[in-house]
Amino acid sequence: MTKPDESVDYWTYWTELALPGAAAPVRGAGGRGIGRAGESAVAESLRLNGVHHTARPTWKLKETVEFYRDTMGLPLIHCVSARGWGADNHPDFLHFFFDSGNASTIAFFYYLGTSQPEHLIHHPRYDSDATHTAWRVESRAELLAWRDRLEGRGVPIMYQIEHEIVESIYFRDPNGYFIEIGTQVRPILPLDIADAELTMRAAIEEEQRRLSAGLGRLQHVEAIYQAKGAALEALLGAAP
Repeated sequence: MTKPDESVDYWTYWTELALPGAAAPVRGAGGRGIGRAGESAVAESLRLNGVHHTARPTWKLKETVEFYRDTMGLPLIHCVSARGWGADNHPDFLHFFFDSGNASTIAFFYYLGTSQPEHLIHHPRYDSDATHTAWRVESRAELLAWRDRLEGRGVPIMYQIEHEIVESIYFRDPNGYFIEIGTQVRPILPLDIADAELTMRAAIEEEQRRLSAGLGRLQHVEAIYQAKGAALEALLGAAP
């Protein structure tokens, strides 16, 4: 195979370089996975079909229901009312679900007779906000309409950002949880997939090298850029 140019299938080229021995991609309506030689036909056919629900605890029952059902307009569609189960100290609880579209839901646990423990208080920091819910809309017009709706109902929009493949708005629910609504600005390309594999490989290998040398974990992204560049040079140099 020659080096990349306009006539080359970039997915095939970069996959063969980055993932030697990989079988042809398993293609499906929900995306593309990578089948490995030797997997059974059953294993290769297994795939997930989206998110059924995400779930978090809340100690603000009224505020949470009013925000998701009334402010956002997500239908309240199911509630489990249960005595404690499992461990002897498990409290009674409500587990309630809001329809967030496309057969997905967002759910909450409300533990009766309990107070919110310190370790579950959501702090508005990058590490706490890394755990968040992100919903998809199909166009920028819909995204802007959601912004107008939320701001019109008193919900502050913290950011509106385009980051590589998604443009999103960010806000908080009554629990302080970070919420995102975004729209895809371009499709994920074969080159994105191969680049993600190469980036993760470089990051893992560089961090393991540093740990083995007693240098600690990765601190700066430049080290990943350099490791990835070295890996690409080696792969391109080895390409026939």
